[in-house]
Amino acid sequence: MTEDASYRDPRLAAFYDRMNPYAADTEFYLAFGDEHPGSRIVDIGCGTGLLTVELARRGHRMLGVDPADAMLQIARARDGGDLVEWLTADASALPAADADLAIMTGHVAQVFVTDDAWLDALTAARRALKPGGLLVFESRDPRARAWLGWDDGREVIETDAGQVIAWNEVAGESAGVVGLIGHYVLPDGEHLTDEGALRFRTEEELRASLVGAGFGVRSVYGDWTRGPVTDSTTELIVVAEARPV
Repeated sequence: MTEDASYRDPRLAAFYDRMNPYAADTEFYLAFGDEHPGSRIVDIGCGTGLLTVELARRGHRMLGVDPADAMLQIARARDGGDLVEWLTADASALPAADADLAIMTGHVAQVFVTDDAWLDALTAARRALKPGGLLVFESRDPRARAWLGWDDGREVIETDAGQVIAWNEVAGESAGVVGLIGHYVLPDGEHLTDEGALRFRTEEELRASLVGAGFGVRSVYGDWTRGPVTDSTTELIVVAEARPV
C-alpha cells in the first residue's frame, strides 16, 4: 500500500474533506447500506470518517479502519464519531467473520499497487466477512486514462486558516501504475509535496483477483447509477460475495 503525506500530515489531513466532499459515490454507498439495514459494516481505509459516521447515523454498526492516525484523529472528533468503533491499523487487523458488508471507498483499492499487496487486502476483507457477506469498492477504469488530465489546473481550497492551492503532478505511468506528486501551497506560503502511486486494474484483472481471494463477483457497474460497463466507462464499481471457506 502506498500512503502519501496527505494521509499522515495533520496539516493536509485537516482539509481532506474539502477536497473530497459528498458526491455521487457517497450517495451510492449510502443507498447500498440502506438496502442492508442494521448491517455490521467494515470501512477499510475510512480516512476522516465522513461516510463512516453517516452510515452509523443510519443504524449500521460501523468499524472504521485506517493506518493513518492523522486521518482517524479527525474521524474520532467528528460529530457522531462516538457512534463508530475506530481502529488504527491496516486490513490485516480486521476481526474474522464479523461483518455483513465491507467497503473500500475513495479509490482505496488503487493504493494497493502490487499484486501481493492487493491479494493481502482482499484476503483480509474475505476473512472479515461472514459467508455470503459483500465487498463493495470502486477502481478507475484504465481505458479512460484519467491521469492524462490530472496535470491540468490548480484547485483553490478554502480553509479556516485561509486559501490552500493544490495540484497534482503525474510522475509517470508504467504497467498500470501511475506515480503522482501532490503539491500544496499553504496560506503561510509553505509548499508541501507528497509522493504516491495508484494502480489501474482492468475489469478482467479485478475479477480474477477477487476469485483468487475467495469471492464470487456479483456485479460490476460502470457508473454510480449502476449502469453497465461501456467503452466510455470511467469507474469500475464492484460488488463481490464472500464464498464459504
